[in-house]
Amino acid sequence: MTVPMSTGSADHNGQQRDALAHIPGEDGWPIVGNTFSALRDPVRHAEEMYQKYGPVYRDSLFGVRSVAMLGPEANELVLFDRDKNFSSSHGWGFLLDRLFPRGLMLMDFEEHRLHRRALGVAFKPAAMKAYLHALNNGISRRIAEWHLAGSGQGGCTDLRFYPAIKQLTLDLAASSFLGIELGPQANELNRAFIHMVAAITGVVRTPFPGTQMRKGVKGRESIVAFFRREIQMRRAGQETDLFSELCRATKEDGSLLTDQEIADHMSFLMMAAHDTLTSSVTSLVYLLGKHPDWQDKLRAEMHGLALPPGAPLPYERLGDLALLEMAFKEAMRINPPVPGIPRAALRDFRFQGHHIPAGTRVAVSPLFTHRMPEIWPEPLKFDPTRFADEVVRARHKYAWVPFGGGAHMCLGLHFAYMQAKSFFYHLLTTTAVSLAPQYTPQWQMWPIPKPRDGLQIRIQRIR
Repeated sequence: MTVPMSTGSADHNGQQRDALAHIPGEDGWPIVGNTFSALRDPVRHAEEMYQKYGPVYRDSLFGVRSVAMLGPEANELVLFDRDKNFSSSHGWGFLLDRLFPRGLMLMDFEEHRLHRRALGVAFKPAAMKAYLHALNNGISRRIAEWHLAGSGQGGCTDLRFYPAIKQLTLDLAASSFLGIELGPQANELNRAFIHMVAAITGVVRTPFPGTQMRKGVKGRESIVAFFRREIQMRRAGQETDLFSELCRATKEDGSLLTDQEIADHMSFLMMAAHDTLTSSVTSLVYLLGKHPDWQDKLRAEMHGLALPPGAPLPYERLGDLALLEMAFKEAMRINPPVPGIPRAALRDFRFQGHHIPAGTRVAVSPLFTHRMPEIWPEPLKFDPTRFADEVVRARHKYAWVPFGGGAHMCLGLHFAYMQAKSFFYHLLTTTAVSLAPQYTPQWQMWPIPKPRDGLQIRIQRIR
């Protein structure tokens, strides 16, 4: 039986409590449930629930009762979704509907397939080569500016990396995604996106004045207005930025995406592209600062490309940076950019002996799976060799899921690898990264991992 998803009414919550009473777990405080505990330390929260109740347990977050399902088998069941039973739209909806409605992640099954295919034109090789040209230019200029901004004794510069890379990825998105020059307009759009992302985990879900949600909703209004003003001009032009490509993209029947569809997809893609990448690049920078021997290994691989000093990274050579890709994957294992993935069950199902009824919101946890010691010995140890081909083949396919899986596998994953490789190529061929002795940042893991103090690093020019 297929059931409609609830809007979270009091009657439904009471019915949901009865329907899930047989699942071990706890509901926490009235209304807020276990939200504050999970936001404060999602790793500890999941580990404590796992120790008490096992890999399937009842939880209550953001006013919604749900069932957590932990481990690679759960990831495969929910993400691969062979029987088309798990709705991404209804899973993410309560967090994203006000801010990123009708983005690709908020579509299911045939509708999702049709829109994903239309959006795929923006990630074809010709378009990707154009994006890489903009990335190479923007990244190399910004790293040079970092060196000039605060050069101290011995050519060193102290840098709070997270806000610096966040600004860079926002600026790169403005140029390669939107095709606009940096300046007041780009800055206004960047602020709007920051407010939208911050509102995702606002405890107050109604846009009352003064709340994060109100700022997020206003930010969305500004973003959508910008896209709608630009669409007709972009359709008539020949620009190669992602926004312009989408304006000219067609569905299977040959029709163009509507103005509203373009605005919805672009706002979601911008969010997904810059915040998750900012997180993953920050994680790897920290790990390389902590393990300078891996800086040396990656730098040697890059010099092995035999490119002239200061030359851009060619699209055709991306695949030659295998060690860098392994290191980036290991950083995303330790700190997956999307720590939890929600879905909603459309029909009754069973998992590990538990009957879970239709209408239940379920969640799988890349963060928990990526740190399971029975899969990843010494899970907090940075070891990129975990991603050597022969090691990967011996592991469960869904033991590593930073980009999700199945039909909803991240559409922009190749763009993420490309941008990360371009950044680290330009960084490590010109720069040594170091950390203060004994420095260990505290990480905020939800909704997207980031260091609470911004990650203080020292960079030193090496040529």
